[in-house]
Formats: sequence, structure tokens, C-alpha cells
Amino acid sequence: MKPSASAISALLDGTHADPFSLLGVHRGPQGAFARVVLPGAEVAEAFAIDGTPLGALQRVGDSALFEGLIADPAGKADFTGPVKYRAGALGADWWVGDAYSFAPVLGPTDDYLIVEGTHTRLFDKMGAHCIHHQGVDGVHFAVWAPNAAHVSVVGDFNDWDGARHAMRRRLDTGIWEIFVPDIGVGRAYKYRITASDGTVLPLKADPFALASEVRPSTASITAHPVKMDWGDESHRAHWAAQDPRRVPISIYEVHPGSWRQDENGWFYDWDRMAAELIPYAVDMGFTHVEFLPVSEHPYDPSWGYQTTGLFAPSARFGAPEGFARFVDGAHRAGLGVLIDWVPAHFPTDEHGLARFDGTALYEHEDPRLGYHPDWNTAIYNFGRREVASFLINNALFWAERYHVDGLRVDAVASMLYRDYSRKSGEWIPNAQGGRENWEAVGFLRAMNRAVYGSHAGFLTVAEESTAWPGVTQPAHDAPGGGGQATALGFGFKWNMGFMHDTLRYMGRDPIHRKHHHNDITFGLMYAFAENFVLAISHDEVVHGKGSLLNKMAGDRWQQFANLRAYYGLMWGYPGKKLLFMGQEFAQDREWAESRGLDWFHLDDPAHAGVQALVRDLNHTYREYAALHARDCEGEGFEWLVVDDADASVFAWARKAPGEPTVVVVCNMTPQPHGAYRLPLPQGGVWREVLNTDAACYGGSGMGNLGQVVASEGGAVVTLPPLATLMFVAAD
Repeated sequence: MKPSASAISALLDGTHADPFSLLGVHRGPQGAFARVVLPGAEVAEAFAIDGTPLGALQRVGDSALFEGLIADPAGKADFTGPVKYRAGALGADWWVGDAYSFAPVLGPTDDYLIVEGTHTRLFDKMGAHCIHHQGVDGVHFAVWAPNAAHVSVVGDFNDWDGARHAMRRRLDTGIWEIFVPDIGVGRAYKYRITASDGTVLPLKADPFALASEVRPSTASITAHPVKMDWGDESHRAHWAAQDPRRVPISIYEVHPGSWRQDENGWFYDWDRMAAELIPYAVDMGFTHVEFLPVSEHPYDPSWGYQTTGLFAPSARFGAPEGFARFVDGAHRAGLGVLIDWVPAHFPTDEHGLARFDGTALYEHEDPRLGYHPDWNTAIYNFGRREVASFLINNALFWAERYHVDGLRVDAVASMLYRDYSRKSGEWIPNAQGGRENWEAVGFLRAMNRAVYGSHAGFLTVAEESTAWPGVTQPAHDAPGGGGQATALGFGFKWNMGFMHDTLRYMGRDPIHRKHHHNDITFGLMYAFAENFVLAISHDEVVHGKGSLLNKMAGDRWQQFANLRAYYGLMWGYPGKKLLFMGQEFAQDREWAESRGLDWFHLDDPAHAGVQALVRDLNHTYREYAALHARDCEGEGFEWLVVDDADASVFAWARKAPGEPTVVVVCNMTPQPHGAYRLPLPQGGVWREVLNTDAACYGGSGMGNLGQVVASEGGAVVTLPPLATLMFVAAD
């Protein structure tokens, strides 16, 4: 059937509602018929993919449309493709593969699972994938835009012309797809989306893109799925066999753009970072590196927390394969890799997810639900199954494709409460009239079930700053209120209370600390209510807060002594550990993402001493099971001195079944105690295995000559000024 003039015009403009119904190869009463748009061509001839000539096509008027009957010389009059064309003009010719002669790549099973919201392999199906399809190499594109009138893929392979590759709409799912033959890795592309009212939207990057251009450019880039010869089987098997609550976990938090920068002030690529960061973190005794978000983001000062490409490692640090090599190298060295993950919100940059198909697709229409006032961002619509599935698939993607060991989930509290950072009248209560965002709760539970159910050894860690019940309770458990389950299923939760209370205490003049003794003791009232990570993160050393060193009270010597004592307290306190980069050597300046760390500090013995202490704390924490094997269980902790506020002394025992007990004692005043009566769990010899006042760390060198001997009532010990000591019961 010959198309009408209006249909031809729509084909040429890229606005036809169903270009696959007219373009490509079709069967007709007279045999196979081909129709194609070939801009710039004057003549065209069709060929089978194997090069068999099929016949010349006729140009329709003076347009770029060509059509005609084609026939296989073998007599196959019902030939349906796929085909390619040799186009010609002005004495030159070129080959064009016909995207409209290929069958769909997505199938009915995909449609069913997508509609149900249970497709857990969307990252294999959506976005751009270099595949071999019907005998031809090319790229399959698929994008969700259910309310769009038209969608085309545009890129450097079609002169960014929206008429060249208008996509096929799958009515049941709202997904648009097309297979473009004869292109491969490294091609820039976006989606040209026309809203239902005819408005052509700004070109959109691919939500599932595997790679992106370096900012400020924003196009997506075709890429192979990361496939390499992984050598991390033993690392992954080790963690799959562990109860993470009962093993040492000490995390080095890193902003990949500013740990170090090269000679030109540019970012390290992943390979150079691997060569320097991995051995450093291993030598320092950390078990994991945690990166601030590595996904693509347009604005450097957002530190990656305003993400536009959740599936694409940022091009700032090189090709995606480089990040995979980093993870593999870290694993071979025994170092885990965690990444910060941001499912709470997304930026409203016009090339991103905001009003993706002309409607509030990924976000809520109502700003009382869909706008985040703190960050000027959009909030995901967690109750929409396609959105929840998109985010869950992203979590699964990082676990499977990049072998990351876990996700630290950012801003969980902002997800859990509809009134987060909102005044009265600026939010909408839930169906029960409450403030809980049950859709977000359901999403977080489903995400945790998905990753824990499919990737043994994987960890999720919540940054959750409230007292929400059951953050680290398995998601199949269901305590709650209003008939709703509140258990979220995370592996761990950041202990924000520990951070606030203890840093406030350390900032006080020691003469006043006796009046604030409970800043240290109160945390043990809830220390085992969740599986906690003690996190001294990047958030504590930015935005005018100063460095950790400068948070400490006193003169310069006291600041260093306080910091060393604080680290000793933290590593002896129940909970896993996290320290932001630079704080392990007491960086003096507040952190800024625009510059590398002040590594020159290590020429100063005071800074080098703090670094040596953190190294020894990590190794001590790992060596003595009592310090880690019951981090999350109350049976592993016992107060020995809890009420000596006048002396600002704290002491406790860390215990694990069948392991030597470790006693931790802190003197938080600059006044040494030369004969302090310390109660101990048992008599005999107790070795002093760590002293933050040791001369090698920059301290005064006061201590107990390596050991003390306890009677039934304890031991008389020397407590150095502003210091933490650890004693281990001798065999």
C-alpha cells in the first residue's frame, strides 16, 4: 500500500507514529517490498545481508524516500530481510544498513516481567547494547517513555537527525526500541523525545547508559558490558562465607577526584589510582575502600551526589573498564570496594530524568512529594513499579557487572519521611495520615531483598540519621506501625549519634568534660540496637566545619593528643569503623573537592605519627577478635569505669567467646594519672598493646612499660595525658 503524502511527510520528519509499519521490508501481493529514507541519495539498490543483490529502488519524487519490489535471485519472493542499501549521489556511493528490516530484540517475556515490575535483568535489555542480531553487528537501543508521542535515537552515526532512527513503540510497556546495524562501541547518542502535546523536549541522555561523555558534554556513549578476566574468586568466596557483623570492617572513605591529582591538577584515572590507592589502603590496614559516588554527574562540587547516569562510571576517571580493573585489583589484594549510591533524588538538568517524556515519569508531579528543598532536586516516585525496578536493577548492576562489595545508601532518612525538611503545609500525609513514606520503605526492602538474595557477601549500609526502627533488621521481618513493615533489611547503619556526641565532647575544653561525661557513655544505651558503622565521614570536614584536627580542643599539642585519643576510643568502641581520607594523617585544612589532599603533612612528625597510629589501630582491631567479633552484640561489651566523670576516665572490656579480652581505657584530660586503680576482668599479666601517647605517634611516651600485673581487685596503671590505651590479657 502506497503511503499518503502526509505519511511520507511524517516519515521524512521523523514524526510518524509507527515508522516500522511503512519502512523496512514487507510482504505484499506482488512479493517483498522495501521502503527506506536515504538522505542525500539519488539512487539506491537493495542487498541481502550476505551481499546478494535484491533489486533497485525508485526515488519518490525528489524526496529522500526510496521504495520498490525486491526479489532474492534464489526465487524467494517473500523475502523479508534484513537488508542493506547501496546509496549513490554525485558519482559516490555508500552503504546503509536498514534498521527497519530487523525484528525486535525485546520479547514477550521481557514485556511481562517489565509490566509486573519483577525484571531483574533490565541492565541487559534497556539502554544501548552492542549485540549480534540476525547476522549483523550493531547496537540495540531501548528506552522507557510511555507518554511520548515519538522517540528517536540520535547520535554521531546519523548526524543527530531525529528522522533517521525513529524507534518502535512497545504498547504494553511504553518502551521504545530499535536495532541500528553497523555501529559499535564509542558512539555518542541521546534520545529525541516528542511529548504527547507535540513539544520536542531537550535531547535526553540514556538512563541506562553504560558510559558518558566527560562533562560539560552530556551525551551517552555506546559501550560493551564490562567483561574481563576477573581474578577475585577467592575474595568473593571469602566474604560470601562470612557473617559481616563478626569480622573486622574498617573503611577508608575516598573522593576519587581529590585523593590525589596529577601534575596538571586533573583527576587520576582508575589505573593510576589503583597503582597508588590500593597498596596504601592495604598497608594502612583498612579492609574496604568506600568511594563517594562514582556514577556520572554533571557538577563537580556535588561530589557525585547529584547523579545523571546511574549505570555509567564517571568519564572523569577514564573508561568504565578502568573502574572494573580497580575493583579486580583491590580484590586480588584483599581489599573490598564499596560505593555510595543515591536512590533518594536526582538533579533536574534538562538532559537527565526530569520530566523525561514530557511528564513526571521518574518523579512525582506534585512538588510536595516530588521536589527536595534541601538540594533543589527531584524525588523518585518509589511507588511506581517501573521506577523502583530501575533503581533495584541499578543496585544489582553494580554487584554483578563491577563486582562491588556493597552500597552505602545516601540520605535514607530523606526517603523515609514525607515531611523531611518541610514545614507544615509543604507535604502530603500518607493514607493513614502519617509522615512515613511507605512507598520508599517498600522500595528499600525490595532492594535489600534483591541484592542479598542474589549476591552472597554483598553489604548495604544506610546513612539514616533518625531512630527509624529496624533499619538493619532483615526485610522479611515486619515490626512496624500503621499496619506497615518498618524493617528495611540493611546490613549496617551509620551511627550518627556516636559521631555527634563524641565530636562534641572532644571539642570541649578538658576542664569542662566532667560535666558532659554522658556524651561518651550515652551511646552504649543503643549501641547494639542496630548493626552500626562508626562513621567519621566527609560530611564532618566540609562546609565550614573544619578538619578533625581543628575540632579538637586545646593548643596544638593537645589537639594532636586529643585526636589520637579519640581514634583510640573509636577503634576500641563497638561498631565497624569508617574514616574519611586525609583524617588518617590529621589533615589540617578542611577538605575541598577541587584539590588533592595535603600529603606534604607527612613530612611533619606529628602528622606522620597520627598516620602510624591509625595503621596500628587497624592492625590491632583486626588481630584481636575481641575488638571486632561482637561489634554488634551486647555480650561483647562490659563497662569497667563508667562514672569517673571528675577524672574524665572511661574504661571498658571487649570480649568474644574463646578469645583474649581487650580492655580499653581513656584519659580525656591533659592531667596524667600515675597510679590509677583500674578494675580488670581477671588477675594476671595484661600486655599494653596500644598507647596513643607513645613517642612513635608523637606523644609524650608515658605508659606502663609494656604490661601491668592485676590482682583480684584490678591493677594500678599509669594513664598518660589525653590518651587511650589497650590492654590484652596474657595467655
